[in-house]
Parts: sequence; structure tokens; C-alpha cells
Amino acid sequence: MNTTEPLSGTPLSFEGKVAMMERALGSAGISILFQDPSLAIRYAENLPDHLKPSLIIGGTDIHLFGEKDGEHLSRLKRGVLESGKPVSAEVEFVTGDGVRIYELKIERIGGRKPQGLLSVITEVTESRHREKVLKSLLRELSHRSKNLLAIIQGIATQTARHTLSLDNFLIKFRGRLQSLSNSQDLITDSSWRGAYLFELAEKQFAPYWPDAGVPMPIYGINAHLTPNAAVHLGLALHELIVNSASHGAISAGATSITLNCKEAELDGKKAIEVAWSERFFFPADHEFEDNSFSRTVLERVVPTSMNGRAQFAIDDDSIGYRLTIPETEYEILKRRS
Repeated sequence: MNTTEPLSGTPLSFEGKVAMMERALGSAGISILFQDPSLAIRYAENLPDHLKPSLIIGGTDIHLFGEKDGEHLSRLKRGVLESGKPVSAEVEFVTGDGVRIYELKIERIGGRKPQGLLSVITEVTESRHREKVLKSLLRELSHRSKNLLAIIQGIATQTARHTLSLDNFLIKFRGRLQSLSNSQDLITDSSWRGAYLFELAEKQFAPYWPDAGVPMPIYGINAHLTPNAAVHLGLALHELIVNSASHGAISAGATSITLNCKEAELDGKKAIEVAWSERFFFPADHEFEDNSFSRTVLERVVPTSMNGRAQFAIDDDSIGYRLTIPETEYEILKRRS
């Protein structure tokens, strides 16, 4: 059917056109309200069901919308009558389905001697809800971005403080930044809900693990960490893994490393303990001097960030790190032995 050509046959009568317009209004969810210059309601079409009982022909906005919204709309409409400039307004109704929001587009009908006001009413509940959700997400994104930038700034400052050359700084800073990026990828993929411990550890191990055919030594409970816990635990694992790849078991191709997660207690409340154990069978250096950034991250920054507790120990033939994470920073959704 060619809809660009006029329809053949007898033209629709006025009553037929009116019926078609009423049907179109109903399908589009649009309501029409006409008021005379005294703001008395003279005509209404397709009003929402919860407004129909309040409709009084000859009544006012106060009858239809309630005292508060009615008085506000009356003031706006008097201004439209005087100026001839259209305005928009919104009103809210509490219904059995919750709060419904309607937008009114109000314009004057007639020239210098106005015949009245026409209000076109449309429901905007869903669009306003989406706007509210979007604003909330943007605020959350802004908050998380500021936190992330603060972490990056801290890493840059502390890395610079503990390195003696620009080349050494760039190597260490890039590695730490990549570690942060790896953790952030997992968090973003989960829509900011966090990351599983095993996936986080695998992501941190991957650039340094010597043999892709050898399973990574990750055991225990695959706890689901909050974004905060995932970011900071990722930083701790990075420091341990990089040291091992430079001086310890990973550098020798050994597999004498375990990362184990088990249930624990912290101040009488449920917690998990993430334990790194590394043994080596040769004289080994390390990057964990008392005032080093690596040690500060492990002993202070990471546990403090999640209100947890850390223990760090270095012997001639081993390195041990235990991080206790409170229940506010994780959930146990699935387990793996």
C-alpha cells in the first residue's frame, strides 16, 4: 500500500476524524486538557485512570492535581495566559504501582484575546527513572575514578621516592600500573561488582609465570572480592610476584610457591586469610627492605585499605605473607579445592 497517496473514497466526516484522533491519543499515551481563560476545565481526553475520578468539568487544577501541584500549575498557567510563552511542568502521583511522573506542556490558545490554555500531558516515569539511574552511575564512576587516580598518584610518588634512576622508576611504575589495570579489567567486566580471587591471582601471575603448561599454585576458597579489596590485593600480589620473578622461586623456574585462601576470624568476626608461601633452595636477594615501597604496600597500605590485618615474614630460605580480609570485603559464592 502506498501511504504517500491520498486515500480513495469519501473523505472522513468530522466525527470520524475526532474518533481517529481519540484513538491515536489513547495509543500514544497522551492526554489533552483544555481550560478557559479563568482556568476552569472545559475539556479533557484520555486522562490516566488515577486522574479520571478527580476530573470536574468547570473545576480547577486544584481539583484535578491536588492542592500543592494545583496551585503551582495555576501560577504557571496564569503566566502563560499573560505572556503567551509556552512552559513545561512536571507533577507526581502516588499510585498503587508506585510514583508516576507526568510532564505538562502548556500553551495559550488564541491571539491577543486568548480562548484558553491547552495542556498536553505525557507520562515520563520511565525516562526520569533512567535519568536518575544514569546520574547515580555517573556519580559512582566519578567517585571510583577519583579513588583510582589517588591510588595511581600514590604509586607514582612512592615509586619515585624509592628508586635511584629514571629507568628503574619507569620499569617499576609501569609494572605497578599494569597490575592495577589488570585488576581493574576484572572489576569493569563484572559491572563494578568486584572480582574472584582466583581470576585476580591468575591475572597477576600471568605476565611472570614461566611455564604456561604448569598450573598456577592457587588453592582454597575462590572468594568474590569487593572492588576495593580486588584492587589492593592485586597490588600486594604484584609486589610478591615481581620479587619472586626477579629474585625468588619464579626466577629459578621452581614451583615452590603456594597461594591459599581459607576461612578465618578477625576480631571475632568472619574473615578469610589469603596466604602466600614461597621457598627457595639458593641464596636469594629480595626487594623488601624495611623502608621499601613494596614492604609498605604489603604491611600497611593493603591491610589498611580494607580494615584487615597483615603478617609478613622473610627468612633465608622463605617468604611468607598472610592477609586477613574482613567479611565486609568479600563473599563466598563458590569453592574450589
